[in-house]
Amino acid sequence: MAGQEQNSEKEENLNILQSTQAVIKEALDKLGYPEPVYELLKEPIRVLTVRIPIRMDNGTVKVFTGYRAQHNDAVGPTKGGVRFHPDVTEDEVKALSIWMSLKAGIVDLPYGGGKGGIVCDPREMSFRELESLSRGYVRAISQLVGPTKDIPAPDVFTNSQIMAWMMDEYSRIREFDSPGFITGKPLVLGGSHGRESATAKGVTICIREAAKTKGIEIEGARVVIQGFGNAGSYLAKFMHDAGAKVIGISDAYGALHNPEGLDIDYLLDRRDSFGTVTKLFKNTITNQELLQLDCDILVPAAIENQITKENAHKIKAKIVVEAANGPTTWEATKILTERGILIVPDVLASAGGVTVSYFEWVQNNQGYYWSEEEVNSKLEEVLVKAFDNVYRTSRTRRVNMRLAAYMVGVRKMAEASRFRGWV
Repeated sequence: MAGQEQNSEKEENLNILQSTQAVIKEALDKLGYPEPVYELLKEPIRVLTVRIPIRMDNGTVKVFTGYRAQHNDAVGPTKGGVRFHPDVTEDEVKALSIWMSLKAGIVDLPYGGGKGGIVCDPREMSFRELESLSRGYVRAISQLVGPTKDIPAPDVFTNSQIMAWMMDEYSRIREFDSPGFITGKPLVLGGSHGRESATAKGVTICIREAAKTKGIEIEGARVVIQGFGNAGSYLAKFMHDAGAKVIGISDAYGALHNPEGLDIDYLLDRRDSFGTVTKLFKNTITNQELLQLDCDILVPAAIENQITKENAHKIKAKIVVEAANGPTTWEATKILTERGILIVPDVLASAGGVTVSYFEWVQNNQGYYWSEEEVNSKLEEVLVKAFDNVYRTSRTRRVNMRLAAYMVGVRKMAEASRFRGWV
C-alpha cells in the first residue's frame, strides 16, 4: 500500500505540465474558446536549453544545463524568475512559465509568462562559482532576453546578488546600462522598495480577503505555514504582527508545532540563510503532520505537490492559501472544494512578487522611483481587485477557485492572441 501511494505521488510529480495543461483546457472550454487557442497556449512558444561550462574552484570544468521558457508574448514581454535547483527539469520550467502567464493575467499586467532554471545545487557552490554560473547563463540566453523581450527575476535559491551579477553581465554584452532587463535587484542598482517581501505581502492580502468570506477574524486565527524561506518567513512575521497565532512552521528538515503560538521573532532570529531553523529543536514533527494540524488557515509555502489525493481528506484547515507554486494537485483541489475548504490558488495568492516586479520595471523605464508606502498601496489595490474578480468568477460560474483563477488569467492572453490574428 505504501508503495502504491509513493507511485501515485510520483505520477502527480511527473505530470506537473500535463495537470497544468488540463486546467488550461478546462478554463478555455468554460470560456468558449476553440481548440486552436488551447493548442497555442498549452506549451511555451519558445524554450531554450543551454549548456554552461564553469571552471570550478578545484580547477575542473563542470558543464551545467539551463533552461529559459517563454510561454506567450501576445500581451507583452515575458516575465518570470530563474531558479537554481538540482531538481530543475524542462517540463517544470514550461509549467512554471504558463503559471507566470496566468499570474500576469489575473493581476492585469502587460506581460506574458517566462521562467528559467539551472540544474545545480547552490548550497554546495562557492560565491565565485555562483557568480560565474549567473554570468554564464546570461551570456547563453542574451539573444532572447531584454527589457522589451523577456525579464528575469529571483526564484528558488536565487536572490538580489545573483540578479545584480546577471544585470551587470547583460549590460556588458549590450554595452549600455540596462536595469530594466531584470527585477529583484538591490536598491542601489535600481531595485524597488518592497520587492523582497512582496510575495508574502500579496499572500497576506489574500489571506485577509479569504478570511472575510469565511467570517474569520485574523486576530487570534490559528495559522500553519509550511516553508520558512523568503515567502514563509515574511508571511509568519506579517501574520504574527497582525495578531494571528502561528501554531506551526516547517523547513526542509521538519516542522515545529505549538498550539499556543510560536515565538516567530525568536525563530526568525535563529534561522540560517536557507530558512532552516528546525534542526535547533528536538521536539519536531514531520511536514505531513504539519499539513494535517487543526487550524483556521493553512499556507503551503514550500514546494510542489504537498497536498495530494492521498492526504487531502486529512486537511483540517478552513482556508488553504497557496504561497508556493503548485502545492496542491488538481485531484486534491476537487477533494478540498467538495469538503467546503476555500482554496486561494497559487496563481492568485503568490502574484504579489510579479506585481512588484512590474512596479520595479516601470520605475526603471521611467527613471523615477517610488516610496515603500506607494509600492504597498499600489500592491494592495491590485491584489484586492484580483481576489474579488476570481472569487466572483468562482461564485457566478460555480467552479472552484483554481479553475476560476485560470479562467481569469487565461482570458487576456487568449484575447490578445486572437486580436493579433494568431488564432
